[in-house]
Amino acid sequence: MKRHIAGLALILGVAACASSSDETVRTTGPGGLTTAGTVVPNRGPLTTAADRDGAASAAAELARAGDRVFFALDRSDLGGEAQATLRRQAEWLSRNPAVAIVIEGHADERGTREYNLALGERRATAVRNFLTAAGISGNRIRTVSFGKEKPAIVGSTESAWAQNRRAVTTME
Repeated sequence: MKRHIAGLALILGVAACASSSDETVRTTGPGGLTTAGTVVPNRGPLTTAADRDGAASAAAELARAGDRVFFALDRSDLGGEAQATLRRQAEWLSRNPAVAIVIEGHADERGTREYNLALGERRATAVRNFLTAAGISGNRIRTVSFGKEKPAIVGSTESAWAQNRRAVTTME
């Protein structure tokens, strides 16, 4: 038992002394066995309350600009209202060049899982293409499709389906 506690203390001590770059940590455990090759990324200092407040403020600004666009049934083309929202997003992203985003593509519950994943991907890609055409670097944009797996509104009504046919922009 004492060896396990000593090994744990050693591991915690090594982690606490991490330098400013990723490290390969070698630890010696009970019985003199060495564990090697564990990469411990240095993520910098712990996030402060000010950092969290800044991220929350930026997320609120993005939501005010419009963080989601909606699509017609079985469509991935951007209508006029969606384009207006994406122009506001592009303006916000231009003012916040350090922000990276994820565009989530979603679909309503109708159709197969595979079809809706592909449709969600087309929707996310349409948003990405619009933002890159507006001058936002593609390196700042990641896309993901959730298909019908994460509905905004649960229900089998046209109103619920309309809210679920969407692309949502979130901060990375």
